[in-house]
Amino acid sequence: MRPRRAVVTGGAGFLGSHLCERLLQEGYEVVCLDDFCTGSSANVEHLLEDGRFRLVRADVTQFIHVSGHVDAVLHLASPASPIDYLQMPLHTLKVGSIGTLHSLGLARDKRARFLLASTSESYGDPLVHPQPETYWGNVNPVGPRGVYDEAKRFAEATTMAYRNARGVNTAIARIFNTFGPRMRPRDGRAIPTFIGQALRDEPVTVAGDGSQTRSVCYVDDLIEGLVRLLHSDLPGPVNIGNCGEMSVLELARLIIDLTGSHSEIVLVDRPQDDPSVRRPDITLARAALGWEPTVDVRDGLRRTIDWFHSERLDLESLPDQRALTESAV
Repeated sequence: MRPRRAVVTGGAGFLGSHLCERLLQEGYEVVCLDDFCTGSSANVEHLLEDGRFRLVRADVTQFIHVSGHVDAVLHLASPASPIDYLQMPLHTLKVGSIGTLHSLGLARDKRARFLLASTSESYGDPLVHPQPETYWGNVNPVGPRGVYDEAKRFAEATTMAYRNARGVNTAIARIFNTFGPRMRPRDGRAIPTFIGQALRDEPVTVAGDGSQTRSVCYVDDLIEGLVRLLHSDLPGPVNIGNCGEMSVLELARLIIDLTGSHSEIVLVDRPQDDPSVRRPDITLARAALGWEPTVDVRDGLRRTIDWFHSERLDLESLPDQRALTESAV
């Protein structure tokens, strides 16, 4: 029997690299496509020794071709941090639209299972809490976050259109806030920024009064959910995230405690359209996939902090993101 073969777009990014690693463990050959606008070859360097892994520089907004058979196409390519998509708004929109069309076209041509990595940002600043997959969301299409939110919503609509009109075997995962090793220290998200500030004993900057909530999921749990969805026949969308909820202020205090830092918390202006609450309803994932998170948030944060130490990341060069950092994790 021929080995299963997967194409992962955005495979050199934070989530993509963990997914490539897991697919290799599952026995797949893996073709990793990345344009390195936010991903890094360092994230997958340890996989290059495996003859089943191939790293290709490719921009999915351009035509993509992969020779040979393909059993699965997993579309993770996209700037995902506010600091990135605010700097690259047009590219973000193109990846969500043109890039999704190209990735779906590849899946259709190869008769492969297609998995879209969508986002909890599809719900915007939700008026329903927790958020079930049936909730349509509360998104500001012309706000600063609209380029990311609407790109993902368009990608979902395109994925369903290919399923219904072209018969492509598709799945949609709505990924909630995820953290772990290989997060970019300077990507503007709360957890790596808080960790960097705490390790330097600098003020930890929390937006607004810090009462806005997030549900943070360790990366290993998230990847397990994606793989289970890939191997199912479920079309989705399916929420994949931790249903445990905490305020951003609580998160900041926890990171200060776990790092043994002497940092104080400083409140700064809150970004426009920053969601007030965020917690997934994972009833569907539990029932259909037998999935739920197993890694305690404290344990996951310890592992992430240890990774920052072990990699000897240049914490001194971390920028002060302030208004951008606390809106996403």
